[in-house]
Amino acid sequence: MFRVGMLSGWHVHAKGYANALKGMPNVQVTAVYDEVAERGKQWAQELGVPFEAKLASFLKRDDFDGVVVNASTDKHAEVMVAAAQAGKHIFTEKVMALTVKECDKISKAVKKAGVKFCISFPARTQPNHLFAKKVADEKIIGDVTLMRVRVAHNGASANWLPPHFYDPKACGGGAMMDLGAHPMYLSRWIMGKPKRISSTFTNLTGHKVEDNSVCVIEFDKAAIAVVETSFISTHSPGCMELYGTAGSLIIGGPDGRTQIISEKIETSMKGWISPSQMPKALPSPISMWVAGVVDNAPIEFGLEEGTQLTELMENAYKSHKLGRPVKIA
Repeated sequence: MFRVGMLSGWHVHAKGYANALKGMPNVQVTAVYDEVAERGKQWAQELGVPFEAKLASFLKRDDFDGVVVNASTDKHAEVMVAAAQAGKHIFTEKVMALTVKECDKISKAVKKAGVKFCISFPARTQPNHLFAKKVADEKIIGDVTLMRVRVAHNGASANWLPPHFYDPKACGGGAMMDLGAHPMYLSRWIMGKPKRISSTFTNLTGHKVEDNSVCVIEFDKAAIAVVETSFISTHSPGCMELYGTAGSLIIGGPDGRTQIISEKIETSMKGWISPSQMPKALPSPISMWVAGVVDNAPIEFGLEEGTQLTELMENAYKSHKLGRPVKIA
């Protein structure tokens, strides 16, 4: 039996992770910690498990082997270092931390403790995005010169996000830091090491963080990624576009289809085609973590990938603050 402690209910995905774990065979949620006692007590009561108000007392418990971290982003380094030092395996909501320096502290603690670590990158488990990675790696549309990814919703304009998601200290940012993590880690995964980033962030709803944002990232070989996200977009379908020297790949849009055109694909039909076979979906990140701990199965996104995302985010907000593009070391 793999036993899990839920480390905070701050993030909106916290309850979803707990429910997913409860639905897995040989997995049990056994305790809750929350920095907000009222929220934590209520959640613990719903789960039928004990509540701990102090992190140290929570991590000293011997009735769980791993933690699911859903604390505010500014607390990630503190709680994950402590969890690793307590010998607990770690699953965390994105982003890993607010700075690369904090990520390095987490990585050092995790490696020293020898515990398993997984960060939640669900878009990297989806067949269409796995296909996009294959297209780029195998140069099916030639060298990819431009990538565009958009993930957006109306959480701010329709007022359904919790108020603490607009706290600049706790979150480290707004739409880009939260929802924008998905297009950010997808671009880093497919396009490689970034060289420079430029940000344009705006605010329609009057909160203390941005609710509408775009980043332009430069990679090697003159390649560019355009990363878009928003808390003020209604009926905004997600999309990914890859443009190469020999063709293009379009994923998503209103019909959600995957379509490709390339001079390298031999076909009797001219024009855009939909692939007849797609890669098999990977397990969900939380399932991947459990399998990694229990069966030593591969975990596709861990410390390195989490640090890469934070590197992009840290420099994106630096660009916004300075009002100019910044180089990425």
